[in-house]
Amino acid sequence: MRAVKSVLVSAGILRRQYSDLSEDVVLIRAMRDSNLPKFLKDDVHLFFGIIDDLFPGVQVPFIDYGNVRKTIES
Repeated sequence: MRAVKSVLVSAGILRRQYSDLSEDVVLIRAMRDSNLPKFLKDDVHLFFGIIDDLFPGVQVPFIDYGNVRKTIES
């Protein structure tokens, strides 16, 4: 239940920050942001398959973190 609560709290924060986004996109982003760091590389593909099954046709763009991502990778 803690995992569900953390996704809902994250979705609430995202909803307040980006009130123009649809509820589907907010929920997918919350699930993605709170779960992806916990997965192994092989599990990411399965996770996105589940998301595609739950929300068919909904496309959620990834956020470009720019220099932060380049710095972390280097």
